[in-house]
Amino acid sequence: MKSGNSSRSMLNKRPSTDKTTSAGQTVLEARFARAQAELSGSREKLLRLILQNPEDTFFLSSRELAKRYRVDAATIVRTIQALGYAKFAEFAADLRAHFITRITPYTLLKAASREKRTLDDRIHNSLETDLRNLQSLQSSIDTRRVIQLSKLVKRARRIVVVGIDLAASLSWHLSYGLMSLGFAAEGPVGGTGNIQKRVRSLTSKDLLIAISFKQGLRETVEAALRAKKQGVPTFGITDGVDTPIARICDSFCTTQVTSVSFANSYVAPMALLGTILVACAHTRTARTLALLRRSEEEDRADHRWYWSPANGKGLA
Repeated sequence: MKSGNSSRSMLNKRPSTDKTTSAGQTVLEARFARAQAELSGSREKLLRLILQNPEDTFFLSSRELAKRYRVDAATIVRTIQALGYAKFAEFAADLRAHFITRITPYTLLKAASREKRTLDDRIHNSLETDLRNLQSLQSSIDTRRVIQLSKLVKRARRIVVVGIDLAASLSWHLSYGLMSLGFAAEGPVGGTGNIQKRVRSLTSKDLLIAISFKQGLRETVEAALRAKKQGVPTFGITDGVDTPIARICDSFCTTQVTSVSFANSYVAPMALLGTILVACAHTRTARTLALLRRSEEEDRADHRWYWSPANGKGLA
């Protein structure tokens, strides 16, 4: 269900720390575009090379970057100053953000392999990256959007959660959690046909939740587009305000999936799903408690949980 224009504008306001522009460019690309007319031919060529190969350069110091492109360090400093940067560290931060938005599994692993780290260092770096993603979610989460989604869930006749490939694990987790709370939710699996058939049957009384990150998987984006055309309320879970999912859905939540591996990190998205389930559980607490009480009684009667005699008898 859409909110009014003013409330939607308030909810979807781009945070000041965002590293993309309204045109879908990274901050670095936007600075380059603005300064391009004033750049000399050599500086323009240098910046194009850096922008086109961020996986080779985002981790380099100014001296290392100068060596990489066979120029002196002063040339690097003057070139980034032409883009409006006062310090190399500011440029490096935007270059890393640019790299992350253009990342693929291949470029990620290729970039990681260039860093001089031991395997032990890489393992700890992976955990540290996950922790930073969680800290980013904790500091930036918009609880109004989570509450808004819980209200949509409460009103919806049916809820379809679409997540493809690795994001299917998120779709399954959220849909299973919502079913446990008594909501008619499903996370369809399979090919395009199965997902689109589910979406095609939705109406304005239902809800579609689309989960996809970065440029978005085609099937997920198309499911959101179809639902939107049918007047179905849509909510997105993604990692940026300018991703296709964020642009298409009525509202959305963002969470970082930055990883040092070849796959997205879903530590922060799983934490976000936890907040959504908490909000949904407390939109009708009495009903939730009644459902969980009945479920607990049935689990005991069905001997769902493994139990071993104290003396160990009965074990295979």
